[in-house]
Amino acid sequence: MTSRIYYTDQACGEFDATVVESRIHEGRPAVVLDRTAFYPTSGGQPFDTGQLGPARVVDVIDHEGEVLHIVDTPLPAGATVHGTVDWERRFDHMQQHTGQHVLSAAFEDAGAGRTVGFHLGHDASTIDLDRQVLWAEIEGAVDTANRIVWDDRPVSVRFVTDGEASTLPLRKPPTREGTLRLIDVSGFDLSACGGTHVARTGAIGMIAVMAAEKFKGGSRITFACGGRARRLLLAYRDTIAGSVRALSVLPVELPVAIEKLQQEAKGLRKANMRLQERLAVHEADRLFAAASERGGVRTIVETLDGFDAPALKTVAAALAARGGTVAALVSTTVPPQVVIARSPDVSVDANAVLRELLHGFGGKGGGKPDLAQGGGMNGDPAAIAGAIRTLIA
Repeated sequence: MTSRIYYTDQACGEFDATVVESRIHEGRPAVVLDRTAFYPTSGGQPFDTGQLGPARVVDVIDHEGEVLHIVDTPLPAGATVHGTVDWERRFDHMQQHTGQHVLSAAFEDAGAGRTVGFHLGHDASTIDLDRQVLWAEIEGAVDTANRIVWDDRPVSVRFVTDGEASTLPLRKPPTREGTLRLIDVSGFDLSACGGTHVARTGAIGMIAVMAAEKFKGGSRITFACGGRARRLLLAYRDTIAGSVRALSVLPVELPVAIEKLQQEAKGLRKANMRLQERLAVHEADRLFAAASERGGVRTIVETLDGFDAPALKTVAAALAARGGTVAALVSTTVPPQVVIARSPDVSVDANAVLRELLHGFGGKGGGKPDLAQGGGMNGDPAAIAGAIRTLIA
């Protein structure tokens, strides 16, 4: 059984150990040590990375009570190795996990919801509450949590039996029996937890909530602590500063300015659509007048500049509606768009032609025998148009 150093010495970043067993786990080399400071993925907290002698630790797994260190090169059983945990990653996880304890306790203390789930992600973390909360409740909990952070309270570890735990004011009932490891945020929170935590709440730095959403009848709260919170705030600062420069407004005026831009863009899209529709009618007239007829059928295959897929469809449908016509239109956009339409009295299968095009040029699309459209093709519009002429000749 591996002695887990992080249970009692969470600040330990270097240690010496002996390789008890070397094996292959799911196709990757792995070792079991007699003692380790590497934390395995568990309880919502990701694994540690680092070095074991010459080997890089790329994953750590809690497997059937053993701590498996997945390494990039095998290590022999019996070898003595020096382990070094990637401390920046570990400390980040300690900040986030301890911050989660404090934030969850703040929500529960305010009656704003009990934490039923926790995930420590790469950029941000989440807690899931058992009820939907308002932003006023969130802000109140965040204020309380940060006061606990700035109090710089001790965060201690102790071990108790499950019988002793039943007499203690734990934030949530433990899910396992036997000896329990408790994390005690002095005077504020007491929880059973096997994760790694900072020694004092001041090391959390700060707790910031970025988002809240409905989730499974409750709320999912996205938050960040310490260095992560600072990086996110710097990113927000840069985003806001860039937007302020681009729009020539004050920061407090950004929401109104963006809403105004959205309304203007919506109006421009509608106006553009109306112009495209008018242009489509004129383009259909031009193409129909210039088309030659053979065997009672006008075949029109053209590349059109400045037309999007809806406009192409309007032109092609207008041509097909005149009878005795098959129209295949290709946009000059990248990637090209294709619309194929035919009149009811023409036997060409538009969808079959499109399938052949997709087979030759890639992309996707579909339709019916009388109307089909596709896009995302890899090819020059002129080459696509040439292939269509061959297919419907």
